[in-house]
Amino acid sequence: MKYIFITGGVMSGLGKGITAASIGRILKNRGYGVTAVKIDPYLNIDAGTMNPAQHGEVFVLKDGGEVDLDLGNYERFLDIDLTSSHNITTGKVYRSVIDKERRGDYLGQTVQIIPHITDEIKEAIRIAAESDPGEGGPFEMCLVEVGGTVGDIESMPFLEAVRQMRGELPRSETVLVHVTLIPEDTMGDMKTKPTQHSVRNLRELGLNADIIVGRSGMPIGAHTKKKISAFCDLPERAVISAATAPDTYKVPLELEKEGLADVLTEHLGLAHRDASDEWYQIVSREYTSRIKVGIVSKYGIEDVYLSIKEALKHAGRSLATEVSIIWLDAEKFEPHHLDDCDGVLVPGGFGIRGIEGKIAAIHAARTKGIPFLGLCLGFQMAVAEYARDLLGIPDATSKEFGEGTHVITILPEQEGVTDLGGTMRLGEYPITVRKGTLAWALYGREQISERHRHRYEVDPDYIPQLEAAGLVFSGTWNNRMEICEIPGHPFFLATQFHPEFRSRPTRPAPPFLGFVDACRKQRKGV
Repeated sequence: MKYIFITGGVMSGLGKGITAASIGRILKNRGYGVTAVKIDPYLNIDAGTMNPAQHGEVFVLKDGGEVDLDLGNYERFLDIDLTSSHNITTGKVYRSVIDKERRGDYLGQTVQIIPHITDEIKEAIRIAAESDPGEGGPFEMCLVEVGGTVGDIESMPFLEAVRQMRGELPRSETVLVHVTLIPEDTMGDMKTKPTQHSVRNLRELGLNADIIVGRSGMPIGAHTKKKISAFCDLPERAVISAATAPDTYKVPLELEKEGLADVLTEHLGLAHRDASDEWYQIVSREYTSRIKVGIVSKYGIEDVYLSIKEALKHAGRSLATEVSIIWLDAEKFEPHHLDDCDGVLVPGGFGIRGIEGKIAAIHAARTKGIPFLGLCLGFQMAVAEYARDLLGIPDATSKEFGEGTHVITILPEQEGVTDLGGTMRLGEYPITVRKGTLAWALYGREQISERHRHRYEVDPDYIPQLEAAGLVFSGTWNNRMEICEIPGHPFFLATQFHPEFRSRPTRPAPPFLGFVDACRKQRKGV
């Protein structure tokens, strides 16, 4: 197993995750099996209880792990399924060490950061790298992204563990890629001093960068590369320009042009292999049509809906259709906001804020024949809207929101749950799709598996009434409703699960593919 460590300097939010995913894609294009590990230095056990407005989307893995959105990028770029073990947090590491101490595993020892915490980190990295690969395996290389920036106090144990691993493994089995900011001054000159300071901080920790990826608004010129090379003690060809790209899926291609593949393979002692261009053909496909989709948002931060944005992009590119998103504030929604939209999407979320706006958007889509896709909470509110209008229950709502007629109720296994972390219905569950329905036409098979993140469901007592009124539950798991749709509508489909989490550029999620196609036909008047 070869390890590619990715660290960041100067500031957070530079795009280490996209850089790591792009490196993986470059290697995968050459036929190598690549997996990935994300290290998050926060004390949380996982991302499940964190504010999405601050940290972005909570991505859900197949085993139910609630993780940082970067793991979503890894899955999309590498076309693999990761597990909770591929996300290492300070909380996980310290909890494991303390549990071992309480059991007596360290009996007689003074438990310390070095060696106990760093040994735990190294072991966690190795376990994740060598875990059962499933689809996409076997794995020959592991990307290890260290979250935060060099110099952060919470990152120190992880960087020390990286230093130790680098010393324990042969030189050809590790490479360290350092991502830094190359800002421009008011005269347009590229400034290298932040990178120099960042690399100095790295050296103080006993780490030397093999490759520097410089993030900037414009491509980095030869003069700037030469300066970084001289001050940071690495070949000029190992200074890689990573200018902001119009599409993140084209970043691997830009890094290819910079010669990153040659530098990587040289450091890792890999034989030269020609790269497959299938990925680049897919992500470079030209658009022949354009649509506008209104997303009724209650958080106001686009990264909260990152996987939804990407799933729309995947479906659009597959259909040569550019998807423009119109963000609609759920708290201020008015039906006329959909006048310029070819379709409306109501995503997941928690809490009562903006719920009436979401229901109003669903009502408009249903009654005006606008293509509609509902996800998780969007599914539940589609059922509530139908109950209000077609069953004559004006106060139909979810038990989550307090008073009213609860057509949406809490899952039986969620009753009495007090711990909020990792206790929802999480991860992949099987679903049976009813033949002859829209869902069947989209998936083309009876048994599917999709990822979930919810505490509430359609109350079984109301299912017969809803079905009698024309709502079709086309996907189920035992007596749990998973998909609903309305026959005769241009496209009205909602899912209790999150199909966006399994969408890939090469394999768009079926509900998104059907939704974008319906929007495209709506615009063309087909």
